[in-house]
Amino acid sequence: MIPYRRTASLLTLGALGAICLAGCSSEDRPAPQLKPLALKEQVSNIVKSADGYAVTWAGVLSNANPWHFGEHVVATIVGHDAKGAEVVRLEQPLDAVPPGGSLPFTGQASATEKPVKVTIQYRPAQWRPAARIASAFQRFPITRAQTLRQKDGSYLITGYVGNPYRLPAGSLVVNALLRDKSGKLLGGGSTFVDDVKAGSPPRFILTVSGLPHGARVAKTEITARTWGSTGRPYEDLALGGAVPVHTVKPKSEPFAVDRSTQIVTEHQQ
Repeated sequence: MIPYRRTASLLTLGALGAICLAGCSSEDRPAPQLKPLALKEQVSNIVKSADGYAVTWAGVLSNANPWHFGEHVVATIVGHDAKGAEVVRLEQPLDAVPPGGSLPFTGQASATEKPVKVTIQYRPAQWRPAARIASAFQRFPITRAQTLRQKDGSYLITGYVGNPYRLPAGSLVVNALLRDKSGKLLGGGSTFVDDVKAGSPPRFILTVSGLPHGARVAKTEITARTWGSTGRPYEDLALGGAVPVHTVKPKSEPFAVDRSTQIVTEHQQ
């Protein structure tokens, strides 16, 4: 038989050891490794303009982290002429990249000299944990979209953007990426829509110009997202809840006999 005092001492030591192990394990636990944003696609186009050259670009940033927003991202667009001299440099603040999602973006600038090479780089994102899981950040539905080629070679894109959330969206960015039949990115454009309420989708209109001569657009990818360098607007919408899919009660008469109940009863007999 173990004396009472020795038993109490052993229990106390065991409890202290468990606390120490728990504290040490929490301190030694490594922080989650977040993957950097990836620039999946980029394209740039250069056309002659009245005051020099117009440079347009489009790209897609991807966020492989399902629990974090990528915020305060800034893209740097640099163009060099045939001699290697820098003729274009522009810093473009980008919107927050949602958890487990992507961020299409477009832009334009002017240059007095013709750039022959344009590159897109970006600063590393600042990461912030999201308050909801990735599936809570639903896409803003695009309906009745049309892509119409104009006589000057530009493309007119129209459609309507909806809001799947209960709260109204103050401002959304609509991006359109144009691709050829092989899926290659040709270019893109963007516009804004304001005060987007559920059940009342506003219409958007944007024009994409400056595509390569002879380019043939086969597909247009249109997406909408919240505007701003942080994910707060998107997060506030998600926290407010989504609109139920079914909001109208059935008008037909209920079945006289519930067949599922009848089948279960027969099976038990």
